[in-house]
Amino acid sequence: MNMAHLPINEDTSAEESATFDIIQHGHKDLVQAIAFNAYGDRCATGSVDGKIRVFNRHLDGIWRLCDNWKAHAGEILELQWLPPTIYPNLLASLGIEGRFRLWAEDPSAAPGRRFSSRDGNGKTVTDLRSGRSPYRSFSVKHDEVTRCTYIALLAADGHLTVYEGEEPETLTDYAKFDDFQVCAKPSRGEETCFKVRLDPNPEPCYTALRAGVPTDALSLVVSGLAMVKIYRTRDTVTSTFGAAARGREFYLAVEIGEHNHLIRDVAWAPGNYRGYDMVATACQDGFVRVFRIDTPFSKDDGKTWSLSNILGNNRGDEHLASRSIHPRRQSQAASGIRAEIDKSGTHGERTSTDLPGQVQHTVKVLSKLSAHRSPVWRVDFDDDGQILGSVGDEGKLICYRQLPDGSWAKSSELGMMKARMTAPPTNLG
Repeated sequence: MNMAHLPINEDTSAEESATFDIIQHGHKDLVQAIAFNAYGDRCATGSVDGKIRVFNRHLDGIWRLCDNWKAHAGEILELQWLPPTIYPNLLASLGIEGRFRLWAEDPSAAPGRRFSSRDGNGKTVTDLRSGRSPYRSFSVKHDEVTRCTYIALLAADGHLTVYEGEEPETLTDYAKFDDFQVCAKPSRGEETCFKVRLDPNPEPCYTALRAGVPTDALSLVVSGLAMVKIYRTRDTVTSTFGAAARGREFYLAVEIGEHNHLIRDVAWAPGNYRGYDMVATACQDGFVRVFRIDTPFSKDDGKTWSLSNILGNNRGDEHLASRSIHPRRQSQAASGIRAEIDKSGTHGERTSTDLPGQVQHTVKVLSKLSAHRSPVWRVDFDDDGQILGSVGDEGKLICYRQLPDGSWAKSSELGMMKARMTAPPTNLG
């Protein structure tokens, strides 16, 4: 939500209007992207003119400008802070030209030069771009256990690439984890929208672990045109020069076929303690849809809720030990000519098949919300997954809460109201 457009009703009392602050963001053009850090005391805004501005909230509650720089040649599509446990602080951005960039803060630098992240020639050091089609969406996740960072990048031709790295601020050290086609390439001139979001939860929910999903499985949701797909990783074994190496690759867990119009945004809910996952979509038809993702399992499979059974894949406590002793998985061990031959046929669309390690998933519509009555552009959950927010074409922010029966209902609404301008009184004396 844009800090500079928080609503104030001119008919409310001074006490009520004091609840909201109008912040002058200073951009010379439309603010297209905004991101808060995990603590809520840092905010980054990205404008159509390609500039990023970072604000810090001080102890007096006032937001002050920390840095301002030209980050991209054109419109900034998305921004995301990496976890504050990573030092130095990192901010990721994606521009309309298709470049993904990481900006590292220098805390010792003077205000205005904190996030320059440039070498002596004035060039951005950390940069990723696609040789196929420009990137249109990204998502970043950091695993606190393995200390690995994952970057998912979705291109305009529907191709998804996931990178893995142990040094978060150095993109040149990232290695390709997996890449494949999530949908057919759009036709020339067709209106498109692509979004990708990695599962924000540190581990799969306990029912997914019970069904056999590995504790270190990566999960993500993608939307392209009118389709939504959820992918998870399964363990694989590849042969490199005669030596077996264990790795991981994504498989199609479930496809959601409830949309007949262009999907503008998708979100994955944090807080999977419920025993199931939730995703929400913002659609051009004016609806916000919330889906429940389950991993059914048989109660007669001989397993219990003990730790060794919940961990899945019959690896028990040895699996956790392997994550602690060997934090980096061997997904990149299969390098060389043989590995490329083995992977040469895996870059197409992933279809749902009974592959070893693949777990069955089901999807259920929890709610179909039409509060906006206009195309919906953005949707997202709060950090606990308790509140769902959406923004429509009419400029209103609508929040929803989950009811005891699992469905979602509107709880509040914030909207812009035009301030009435009145002429100053004329001095008739």
